[in-house]
Amino acid sequence: MGMDSDIKLIDENGLRLDGRKFDELREIKIEAGVLQRADGSAYLTWGENKVMAAVYGPRELHPRHAQNPSKAVVQARYNMAAFSVSDRKRPGPDRRSVEISKLISEALEEIVFVEQFPRAAVDVFIEVLEASAGTRCAALTAASVALADAGIPMSDMIASCAAGKIDGHVVLDLGQKEDNFGEADVPLAIVPRTDKVTLLQMDGDLTTEEFDKAMELAVGACKEIYEIQRDALKRRYSTSLEGYEDFEEDE
Repeated sequence: MGMDSDIKLIDENGLRLDGRKFDELREIKIEAGVLQRADGSAYLTWGENKVMAAVYGPRELHPRHAQNPSKAVVQARYNMAAFSVSDRKRPGPDRRSVEISKLISEALEEIVFVEQFPRAAVDVFIEVLEASAGTRCAALTAASVALADAGIPMSDMIASCAAGKIDGHVVLDLGQKEDNFGEADVPLAIVPRTDKVTLLQMDGDLTTEEFDKAMELAVGACKEIYEIQRDALKRRYSTSLEGYEDFEEDE
């Protein structure tokens, strides 16, 4: 993150480059159950980000020596498609995607009832098809919905959102240019019912007051996102139930 004096991220009316206010999220849409072959899946668009998550399992973990005799292992694989960014990324895992995969695996292990499935694996594949800042938050948000869609026993979903600082102001949900030229970025993930933090990182510099403000904005946004996640699942299952009711009436 570097400062670039030529780029103004906030205009004279106190609005950001895309017209958002400081505390405003980009538009988020989530659809559950989009892949036939996966046990659970979700497709999420968040601003310009497009993310697909697929869940398989619980299933036997191979190789055998990686099994945990007392609980399941959650294996998340976060990947950015080569065409997801403007300058084309080299295919395959790089240091960043390995780090994010590990963070997401650890966060999801907090909510899955892993003790119920000794020696098993729950595999979560996350594919970023289009990237525009905040992909780790988008990935975790989509993965939670895919897990719930797979019917995997879990305590709750995780909702995730970043806040940060641009032109000296604390703002919610940084866009691409804000991420590139802003002063700080703070990705956060919580379990909304308990406010338990499952992911917290910080890139850049914030004072204690700014950090508290960023946390407050991000936590509030996570609660909004949680409602969008729940709504995606409700839509998915109300349509399946409607089909079942029609079938009952036909008999």
